[in-house]
Amino acid sequence: MSSNPQYLSGNEIRNIFLDFFAQRDHQILPSASLVPEDPTVLLTIAGMLPFKPIFLGQRTPEFKRATTSQKCIRTNDIENVGRTKRHHTFFEMLGNFSFGDYFKEQAIAWGWEISTEVFGFSPQNLVVSVFEDDDEAFGIWRDQIGVSVARIKRLGEDDNFWVSGPTGPCGPCSEIYYDFHPERGDENIDLEDDSRFIEFYNLVFMQYNRDASGNLTPLQNKNIDTGMGLDRMAQILQKVPNNYETDLIFPIIQTAAQIAGIDYHKSDEKTKTSLKVIGDHVRSVIHMIADEIRASNVGRGYVLRRLIRRVVRHGRLIGIDGEFTTQVAESAIALSESAYPNVRQREAAIKAELQREESNFLRTLDRGEKLLEEIIQEVKQQGKTSISGESAFSLYDTYGFPLELTQEVAEENHLTVDEAGFNAEMQKQVERAKAAHETIDLTVQGSLDKLAEHIQVTEFLGYTQPAATAKVEAILVEGVSQEEAEAGTQVQIVLDKTPFYAESGGQIGDRGYISGDGIVVRVEDVKKESDFFVHFGRIERGTLRVGDNVTAQIDPACRRRAQANHTATHLLQAALKKIVDDGISQAGSLVSFDRLRFDFNCPRALTAEEVQQIEEQVNTWIAEAHAAKVEVLPLAEAKARGAVAMFGEKYGEEVRVIDFPSVSMELCGGTHVSNTAEIGVFKIISEAGVASGVRRIEAVSGPAILDYLDLRDKIVKDLSDRFKVKPEELPDRITTLQSELRTSQKELESLKVQLAIAKSDSLLQTAETVGDYKIIVAQLEDVDPESLKTAAERLLQKIGNGAVVLGSVPEVGKVSIVAAFSQEVNKKGLQAGKFVGAIAKICGGGGGGRPNLAQAGGRDASKLPEALRQAQSELKSALG
Repeated sequence: MSSNPQYLSGNEIRNIFLDFFAQRDHQILPSASLVPEDPTVLLTIAGMLPFKPIFLGQRTPEFKRATTSQKCIRTNDIENVGRTKRHHTFFEMLGNFSFGDYFKEQAIAWGWEISTEVFGFSPQNLVVSVFEDDDEAFGIWRDQIGVSVARIKRLGEDDNFWVSGPTGPCGPCSEIYYDFHPERGDENIDLEDDSRFIEFYNLVFMQYNRDASGNLTPLQNKNIDTGMGLDRMAQILQKVPNNYETDLIFPIIQTAAQIAGIDYHKSDEKTKTSLKVIGDHVRSVIHMIADEIRASNVGRGYVLRRLIRRVVRHGRLIGIDGEFTTQVAESAIALSESAYPNVRQREAAIKAELQREESNFLRTLDRGEKLLEEIIQEVKQQGKTSISGESAFSLYDTYGFPLELTQEVAEENHLTVDEAGFNAEMQKQVERAKAAHETIDLTVQGSLDKLAEHIQVTEFLGYTQPAATAKVEAILVEGVSQEEAEAGTQVQIVLDKTPFYAESGGQIGDRGYISGDGIVVRVEDVKKESDFFVHFGRIERGTLRVGDNVTAQIDPACRRRAQANHTATHLLQAALKKIVDDGISQAGSLVSFDRLRFDFNCPRALTAEEVQQIEEQVNTWIAEAHAAKVEVLPLAEAKARGAVAMFGEKYGEEVRVIDFPSVSMELCGGTHVSNTAEIGVFKIISEAGVASGVRRIEAVSGPAILDYLDLRDKIVKDLSDRFKVKPEELPDRITTLQSELRTSQKELESLKVQLAIAKSDSLLQTAETVGDYKIIVAQLEDVDPESLKTAAERLLQKIGNGAVVLGSVPEVGKVSIVAAFSQEVNKKGLQAGKFVGAIAKICGGGGGGRPNLAQAGGRDASKLPEALRQAQSELKSALG
């Protein structure tokens, strides 16, 4: 390590820091995922976040000392990215941590040592801050380190006191700042002056516990949490004017600039800002996708989508026409792979996600930007300074144009957006959606909430018992609590215990019977509301009363079918991970008695060969007869063993693990077969896309296979009877029919064209001379768009120099208009594409095409005569 390094790369700074603390008995730990274990936080936002359970006393540390380089994402200051010297969405925090081991004196000494002796900062370039009441830290800096009192600044609680929340562990901080201009002296030092000072190292002394009254009590075990910003260190050591021009980001910026054909250093500030945004955001998205975050409209998926869209839009602003994000991502991956190998390992997934999101958003931009331009012009013409919430919501709702993007464009045009009005429109939509989806379940839940204090929660016995004796706790009829109900009544029943599985985790509820003295209730479905199992059914005999002792019996045949299908989904997910991509994760499922449905995150369609391999793999595991191992384990232990959890699902401290050793291990509360052999056979019915980046496989297994084969057999027999052929001859017969149909269709098209030509020839007599030109504007009845186009071209050939505009109503609610112009007409400034597009607007449509030939459509047939009159008038005016 150099005592006065001339230049250090970002990678070298990272390694030097980690090695320094490793030599001082700190365990080097890898960066945690950007998807945190902490359910209260959307993304990993600080280097200490992975250790928060230790600091809160919830977990015992494996090591007394640790050091990390932690990747982090923050978007709370996203509007400042690219505009200031050091705001980022992605950054790396170098940290050293002590869990009840060393404290202030050692942390301060090492912080000073690495800053001055390792990274070579002159003490004249350093200023430190302490919490205003922390005399201990002040004394250590002054007396043991030897920092001048003038360069030790006391700051208040907002700047220099760390808290984990309203209550819990907390403590004072001490920060080290780099002074770019020590020649200005020690008087009137203002650490808020970021043109002179940059904070690069923060030492947190976790020494108190704060109670609900705000009282501070010393902790028995005091902890150290520090953070050194890698990007800021690189700016200082590489002597560049801002974080963006360090070797951690600038190569990404250069790649974007090369694609745009511009020079960063010769660009204006607006262009530089866009390049910085691209450089910063691309770093964020490659790491987010590498950590298996998928773009969506909720949660961290929305953060990813928003960042990608900002990259695309800023690419457009600097003149990039077309897709470019995968090229820039390659530069970011190359920069990061030595420290974070998973970005290279997940390269294909990163580029596929970027390409798909970019392609989709470019279409959104094309539509939304044009409309937004019109809105902005209208607002300015009216002398207003704000885009209405209604207009912003229309852009969002109709074109998928994000509010944040509308706000950015508005700001560039010195306008604001009525965000309150936007939110009001959004709330109206939410209320409309709620009104459209009201169900009896809401009433049931409301009634159960009222009964909750008087009835006990349901004990579930269904994992081991198909039947159980139970007591009727509540009866609901149309959601209203009743003491009794008679035969013929649809009811919802709550029992004190039940063998019935309630709909959960994609598996539908059990069916069966509840019976007692002269009572029979057919149970058609079971749902879980809070901790109550609600049995939906119909009383077939007797009168059911609250307090009755009954026998609850599931339908074993239905349960076997559900078990087979549920276990099959686990095997299916394992096969997808093995054959297609280990990064595949579940995005939803349905387990019913007759089929299964499995949704999964995947950026592309599966090939026919992959589908076949997946089906064969699942059937192989079924034939190998793997026995199930079911355990209830602490969540941390289950994850450590490799159990797969469904993304977004909330789990308790203990979880149920379904393990088919060497095949599949998942966290699951559903019912399953005890051995894969019980499934019998598995058959994939379909594989298709259901949303952006989400695929769906539908399949059948177990006894449901017989139903599937029986239906297919009936269809084949029916087709064989209709076509008078054997089943094996059906493909050839259908091919022959298809060929005959295509021939007939071609003949029909030819006849349509001939008919249109015959009709159009009669129009030659109506040709009108306007100056040196001839024009024909007419309506032909019942002519399809393609034939209409042929007729227009033929008429133009016959009249020579001129223009032809034809309209037709080929079917109800559909208008077709064609314009054919000669070259001489084009020279007069008339373009067929623009002309016919404007005329079609009268019929509620639009269109366009080449200058000499164009076609448009519309919806309002009643307006076609008016449109054609307008066309004739404009042609006369332009050519006369």
